[in-house]
Order: sequence, then C-alpha cells, then structure tokens
Amino acid sequence: MNRITPLILAVALFMEMMDATVIATSLPAIAADIGADPISLKLAMTSYMVALAIFIPVSGWMADRFGARNVFRWAIFVFMIGSLASAASGSLGEFVSARFLQGLGGSMMTPLARLVLVRSTPRNQLVSAMAWLSVPALMGPMAGPPIGGYLTTFFSWHWIFLINIPIGTAGIIAATIYLPKTGYRAKTRLDWVGFFLAGLSFSGILFGVSVVSLPGVPPVFGVGITGAGLAAGALFLRHIHRTANPLFSPHLMGLKLLRTALIGGSIFRIGVGATPFLLPLMLQLAFGLSPFEAGGLLFVAAVGAIAAKFIAHRLFVTFGFRTILISMAGAGAVLLGFKGTFVAETPALVIMGVLFFGGIMRSTFFTGVNALGFADVPDKDAGQATAMIAVSAQLSLAMGVALAGALLEFLTFVSGSDLSTGDFQIAFFAIAGISLLAVVPFLWLGPNAGADVSGHTPKPRTPGRYPLKPRATI
Repeated sequence: MNRITPLILAVALFMEMMDATVIATSLPAIAADIGADPISLKLAMTSYMVALAIFIPVSGWMADRFGARNVFRWAIFVFMIGSLASAASGSLGEFVSARFLQGLGGSMMTPLARLVLVRSTPRNQLVSAMAWLSVPALMGPMAGPPIGGYLTTFFSWHWIFLINIPIGTAGIIAATIYLPKTGYRAKTRLDWVGFFLAGLSFSGILFGVSVVSLPGVPPVFGVGITGAGLAAGALFLRHIHRTANPLFSPHLMGLKLLRTALIGGSIFRIGVGATPFLLPLMLQLAFGLSPFEAGGLLFVAAVGAIAAKFIAHRLFVTFGFRTILISMAGAGAVLLGFKGTFVAETPALVIMGVLFFGGIMRSTFFTGVNALGFADVPDKDAGQATAMIAVSAQLSLAMGVALAGALLEFLTFVSGSDLSTGDFQIAFFAIAGISLLAVVPFLWLGPNAGADVSGHTPKPRTPGRYPLKPRATI
C-alpha cells in the first residue's frame, strides 16, 4: 500500500483537529488581549463550527466540479489565511470573522481527505489506508491542549495559530508532488436554494442563541436572529420536499437506524461540545491554573479516546449496538455531571481519571453511533448520509458551546458577580442532564438492530430452572 497518500492527507486532519482543541486552553488569554469577556469567545468557537456545518455539504460537489486535489490544496490555503487572520485579530468581531474563515477551509479539508483516499486507493487496501489516516487525526486532540497551554504560557496565544503556517505549507507542497490527480466527475447541479436556506438556518439559530444573553446586546436582537433562523429552517424543509435534487434528501430521515443515530448522537454531542468550552475556563478562571497546567490535565481525554479504539469493535460484536450505546451514553453523561463536583482542591489524578474514562465512553459511543447510522442506508445515498451526519455533528457541538455560554452569562447576571466555581458546577450539571436524554432514542432499538454491521449475534433466551408462569390478563 502507498502510505504517502494517507499521511499527506492526515496533515490536514491533524492541523484541523489540533486547532479545534488547542484554542480551548487559550480562551482566557485571548479574551484578555483583545479586550473581550471570556464567555463571549463562545462566538468564535461557534462561528468555526457553523462554517463547517454550512460548507461541508458542498465539499463533494466542489471536488467533482474543480477536482478533489485542487480543492484540497485550496482548502489548506484558506485555513492558513484564517489562521493568520486569527493571530492578527485585535477585537472580538475580527476574531469571530477569522475563525469563520478558518472553518470554511476546514469544512473542505476533512471530507476531501477521505474522498481523495477512497478514489485513489484499491478497495482491498482501504481499511489499512484509513487506519494510517486516522492516527494523526487522533493525535491532534491529544497534542492540542498541552501545546496550546505551553505556547500561551511561555510565548503568546498568537503562536497557536501561526504554527499552522509551516504545517499547511508542507501539506500543500506534498499534495502537489505526491497526490494523484483524481480527475473531474459529472457536473451535477447544486441545490443553491437549499444551500442558501440551510446556511441561513444554521447560522441564525446558533448565533441567535449565542448572542441572546451577551452583555450590551438587547435580548430581542438574539431572539430575532433565532426566529429568522427557525423560519429559514422551515422554508428549507419545505424546499427539499419540492425539488428534484435537494441538498439533503428527506426520505433519509425515514430510515430508522439513521434517524436514531442522528437524534441520539446530536443530543449527546451537546455535552461533548460544551466541555472544551467550560472545563478550560473553570480550570483557569475559577481554579487559578495556568494555560500550561490546564493543558496538562486536558490531554488525557484524548488518550482515553485512543484507548477506546482497541476495545470498541469487540464490545459491539459481543453486546450489540443497543446495549453499548445506552451504556456509553448513560455513563458518559454521568461522568460529565461528575465534572460539576470539581473544586480547586480536587486532586489532579481524580480530574485526569474522570477525563480519561470520559474519553473512553465518548469515543466508544461515537464509534458505534457513526456505524449505526449507515446500517440501513443504501449505497447510492451514502454520500448524502455522510453529509447529514457531519452537519448534525457540527451543529450539535456548536449548540453545546452556545448553551453553555448562555447559561454562564445568565448565572453571572443573576449573581451580579464574576464567574465562580459554583457557576461552572451548575452549568456542568445542566449540560449532563441534557446529554443523558441521548439514552432515550436507543431504548426503542431491538437487540439485533444493525447486527449486520456490528457483527453481534443475539443469544437465544434459555428458560430458567423455575420458569415463571404467564400472568393472567384482566
């Protein structure tokens, strides 16, 4: 197998995944430097995820229209420009706009990396190639917090974005030399109306929720933006039922396993999205840790996620989707709520233990829910299903950040004081309660749901030594 191709593509994934986690430990320092409230930087995290959600659906069309390798290189370049703009930002508005530009580049990098790999790799070598692609991507979240904390503590937060420049430059040069030309595909029409309405809906709802509680902004402004987003969403749903080639085919939501995976996964991701926002702020603003100290604690969550890769497959083969997804969602929500018990005196080993096992639960859950989503999807609809899952993931992650930030702002408004440990504890308990609801959709699955994907074979029930007699009905 040619390992050069997946490793080059993995450069983009590493850069994007590291950037998504490296910023978390630097939020207080960035806020102090640009004269913004730390909570208001949720807008920067939300804008990045909104950009991903808006542009991921058109990545495949862009690749077919302009060539996958060309678009992949331009995506890295746009991500680098967004990184430079982020480092040069001097205000909240500039930083939010720069992060949106970064998200535009990131929205093309990850889907096209997988697309180039699929189109350039023989099917019998695809699993091995995907493994080489995923390893650097998993290393990004592990390296992000300590690198971000180190650079912010001992240099400046600007370097967490500037390090993308040499990495991205090397990726563009290597892609130009080594990546195969995958050619152009049939030029299909893009659903521009659906793309426009979906973008308005995604951005309106998420930014509306984010700004509705911002200090200095009238609440009616946020409510109005949210209402406009909901209206655009209603028009989008009406449009996809009336057009021949919609951005998202409505019949896919009629597939039970895909629908269950989307709903359950989205609810659980709200807690996952809120954590990288809440926890670094709590460790630094409430507990007084430096960015480097906070980063040294946070990286263990990624270690747990990597460790889960070695056991996840066997768990699903042995117990099936229903049992494992219910267990992981429930245990993951409980561990998320346990973070609400942290205080400044909590031993570091306890914090790291909770984060490690939380990473295992989270990674196992998403391994299963992503596979379950494709269990009843026909091959011809796999592309749209991939886009739907990716978009729902980014939207729910962004919603987690928006809700967590809004809750903190509400608590500080009620108390009339700065953020305290108690505020973060309440936020964690609330987000954990929402995440726990992810269990509900999976309760309706049968024990053999998606068995052809998980490899699970339910064992037939054997009667006990003293079988119960059936109860009489009244």
